Amino acid sequence: MSDIQNNEAVCSCCAGALSPGGEGTDAHEHGDEGEAFFTPVNIVGIVLFAAGFIAEHFIDAAWWVSFALLLAAYVVIGREVLAMAGRNLTHGKVFDENFLMCVASIGAFIIGEYPEAVAVMLFYMIGEYFQGKAVGQSRKSIRALMDIRPDTAWVVDEIAAGGAAAAYGEPAEVRAEDVAVGRIIEIKPGGRVPLDAVVVSGSGDIDMMALTGETLPLSVDPGDRLLAGAVNGSSLLRARVDKPFAESTASKIIELAQNASSRKAPAENFITKFARVYTPIVVCSAAALAVLPPLFGAGPWPDWIMRGLVFLVVSCPCALVISIPVSYFGGIGGASSRGILVKGGNYLDALGRVKTVVFDKTGTLTKGRFKVADISPANGFPAKLTLSYAAAAERASTHPIAVSIVEKYAEEESPLPGAEGIKEKAGYGVAAAVDGRAVICGSAKYMDEEGVAYDAVDVPGTVVHVAVDGVYAGYILVVDEIKPDSAEAVKDLKARGIGRTVMLTGDAKPVADAVGASLGIDEVYSGLLPQEKVEILERVMDGGAGRAGGAVAVVGDGINDAPMLARADVGIAMGGLGSDAAVEAADIVIMNDAPSRIAAAVDVARKTRRIVAQNIVLALGVKGAVMILAAVGVANMWEAVFADVGVALLAVLNAIRASR
Repeated sequence: MSDIQNNEAVCSCCAGALSPGGEGTDAHEHGDEGEAFFTPVNIVGIVLFAAGFIAEHFIDAAWWVSFALLLAAYVVIGREVLAMAGRNLTHGKVFDENFLMCVASIGAFIIGEYPEAVAVMLFYMIGEYFQGKAVGQSRKSIRALMDIRPDTAWVVDEIAAGGAAAAYGEPAEVRAEDVAVGRIIEIKPGGRVPLDAVVVSGSGDIDMMALTGETLPLSVDPGDRLLAGAVNGSSLLRARVDKPFAESTASKIIELAQNASSRKAPAENFITKFARVYTPIVVCSAAALAVLPPLFGAGPWPDWIMRGLVFLVVSCPCALVISIPVSYFGGIGGASSRGILVKGGNYLDALGRVKTVVFDKTGTLTKGRFKVADISPANGFPAKLTLSYAAAAERASTHPIAVSIVEKYAEEESPLPGAEGIKEKAGYGVAAAVDGRAVICGSAKYMDEEGVAYDAVDVPGTVVHVAVDGVYAGYILVVDEIKPDSAEAVKDLKARGIGRTVMLTGDAKPVADAVGASLGIDEVYSGLLPQEKVEILERVMDGGAGRAGGAVAVVGDGINDAPMLARADVGIAMGGLGSDAAVEAADIVIMNDAPSRIAAAVDVARKTRRIVAQNIVLALGVKGAVMILAAVGVANMWEAVFADVGVALLAVLNAIRASR
C-alpha cells in the first residue's frame, strides 16, 4: 500500500504491517499472530535481562557480572533493531524509530544505566509484538476480501446442447484466469463461484454475504447471473462464463481493496508531512538538551544526557504515523464487511463531513424496473397500433423505459414492424421510420421541439408520448416502484444530521413530486436533462438557498449519473455490483442496491474520523506532557517507554475499533 510504505522514513518498523497481504519491508515485520518476538532466542534474552537486573539490585555481585548479563540481553533482544538501524543508515534513513531506540539505549549504557538501556529495547520490542497483533486485526476484513476469488475453476465441455437435455463431459480443474468467455464451469455445492457467469443448468441458493453483506441467500435458476465470489448452496450448478477473470466482480472488488489506501485522507497527508519535519526537530532538541545545559554549568553531564535520552525515546511519532492509516484502513475494511466499497481514506473522510445528499430517482430510490401501466391512444389510433409504433422505435434502446415498452408489446406475440434510421436523443426520446412512417416517441419536451400537438397529462408515472407522421397517436404510461427502504434511508440520514436532501430526475413534475413527498425529500427538481442535473448540482455545491454546509454527496445508479458522481465531493453508486460504470464513476459503491446502507456508510465514516481525532489528541497530549517532564528531569526512562510504545499500542488498539 503506497501510502503506508511512504511512511518508512519515520517509522519503518511498522510500515510493512498494514498492506492487505501483510508483506512488510522490515526485518522484524509484524505478523497476524505476532509470533515474531516470543522466540526461544528472545526468551533467552529475557532470562538474561532478569538475571542481570537481580544481580544488580538484589545480589551483592561484582558490577561486571550484571553488566555482562545485561549487555548479552541487550544484544539478543535488540539484534534486529540494531541491524535495521545499521541498514537504514547505509541508505540515508536516519530519523526512524530503529535509530532513535538504538541511540537512546546505547546512550543509557554509556552513562551506566544498564537496566534502563535493556528495558528500552525490551519494551519497545514487546510493544511491537502487541502492535503487530492489533494491526493484524485491522486487516481481517480486507484479507477476507482477498479470499473471495478462487484460483481455479472446474470446466466442463458441452457434449450436446439443448436446455434440460444438454449433456456435459467430465469436469477438469484449470486455472481460473485461463478460462475463456463462453466456456461452461461447474460449481459444486459449497464451492465459490470463480468467474462471472450465467446459469445454464441447475437451481439453488447462492450465499452473497462476502459480496453484499446480505445474510439471506439468493435463489438462482437457469438464465440468472452468478457473480464471482458468491458461494453455492447445496445443489450442483453449471454456468456459462460471460466475463474474463480479470474483469470479474471478485477481481474488481480485490483491486479496489488493494488500492484503497493509495488515496490518502487529509489527516494522513498531514501526519506524514508533520512527522518528516517533527522528527528531526525533536532529535536536535534532544541533543541540545543533553549537551547545552552542562556546557553552561547547569548540572552534571550524566543527568542531562539521561534527560536527552528520555526526551529522544518519547519523541518518536510512531503512534501517529501508524494509528491514523490503521484507522482509515480499518474503516474501509469495516465498510466492506457491510457491503460498502470505499475507494480510499479521502472518500471516507469526506463522507464523514457530508451535510447534503443529492439523489437520482430512477434506479436509486426506485427499483428502476419499469412496466407499462396504461396505453391511452388518440386521434383514432388503436391502442395496439400505438404500442407497436413505440416498441418498433424503441427496440434498439437499452433505456429501462424503452425495454419495458418492447416487453409489453412482446406479450402480444406479434412480430414488431420494421424500423429504420433509429435515432436516440438523450433526455428526449427516439425517432425512427417504422413501416415507412415517421415515428417519434418520448417526453413532452420532444413533442414541443417537433411541433406536435399533444395531450397534457398529469398522472403519477412516466409518460411516453407517441406521434406518427406528425400526428399525435397517444401516450404510454410507464411506472416504477419505490424501493422498500428508500423512505427509511432518507429518515436515517436526517436523524444523523444531514441537513438537506435533494432529488434530481428527468421525470415529469407530478411523478417527481409524488415520490419526493412520499420519501420526505426536502427539494425536488424534475424534467431535467443529464446536463441540467449537473447544473443543479453545481448550484447546490456553490451554496444555493438552504445549503446545509459541509460536503455534498451524490447517490446515483452509476451509469447515467456518472457526470454527477464525478463532480460531487463524494459519489455513491447504488446497485453497482457487477456494473463496470458504477465502479469506475463512484467513490463509494453500495453493493446490495439498498439506500438504507448509505446511513451505515456515514456511521462508519464518522466513527473513523472520531477515532483519528482521538488518536491525534492522545499521542500529542501524552508525548507533549512527558517531553516537558523529561526536559525538567521529572520523567525517567520507564515513563518514556510508556509514552512511546504504550501510547502507540493504545492508539492502534483504538484504531482497530473502526473495523467493527
